[in-house]
Amino acid sequence: MAVKDKRFQYILKKLSVSGFADIRELSERLNVSEMTIRRDLGELSQNNLIKLIHGGAILQRDESFEKEQDRYLIEKAGSLKIQEKIKICQKAASLINRDDIIIIDTGTTTEYIPNYIPKNLPISVVCYTLNILFKVYENEKWKLIFPGGHFHRNTLMFESEEGNKMIQRMRANKAFISAAGVSDRLGVTCATLYEKETKKSVIESSDKKILLVDSSKFGKIEISHFANLPDFDVIITDKNISKKCAERIKELNIELYIV
Repeated sequence: MAVKDKRFQYILKKLSVSGFADIRELSERLNVSEMTIRRDLGELSQNNLIKLIHGGAILQRDESFEKEQDRYLIEKAGSLKIQEKIKICQKAASLINRDDIIIIDTGTTTEYIPNYIPKNLPISVVCYTLNILFKVYENEKWKLIFPGGHFHRNTLMFESEEGNKMIQRMRANKAFISAAGVSDRLGVTCATLYEKETKKSVIESSDKKILLVDSSKFGKIEISHFANLPDFDVIITDKNISKKCAERIKELNIELYIV
């Protein structure tokens, strides 16, 4: 197989798992220049295999072959607010210290955290989604704990009662948690019922609970409630958060980072 074909294969595999590929990360992983990656992405785009966006690419999907319930946010939200989510994850990664035990939750906002953790920083990472596992397993400095369970293709998440019990027996310094909706009155919610118990287990087992949400999630309510705002110690969001929401978070004595 030609070297370029191997790069194409890696890029498409990465996109099929994560939904998004960052030019800088691809350049580092494949040991080629960013200009080479841009040319590769341009060629894949011309063949209608991917869609170019600022800073990277997302997988081009044929929606005529998708079931409605499988479209969720991996395809839709994964292509929205990418820059905001990357900035949120950069800030989240900056909070991680040497020898920390961290939990990285499912979601399109949390998945970029491993990109910005220093590669030589010794930490333990608990994760339960395929896209984050794909980014973590290669680093020998990072101890990986993967509870496992039933695989949900629409969120790339593994979950099970046994996996949740495993998380409950653990203790983590920091948990980075995502949400699909954040309401002062009705709490913090996610879009699927099966995520709830895992998120609850993570909150119970973590010292510092850090909520990662882009500003569009504030005021939204999804089907499955798993926490209330006071359950979190830190919230990281983007600069489009409303003044009212920011003031309410501070009233609750939650540390707020706006990036």
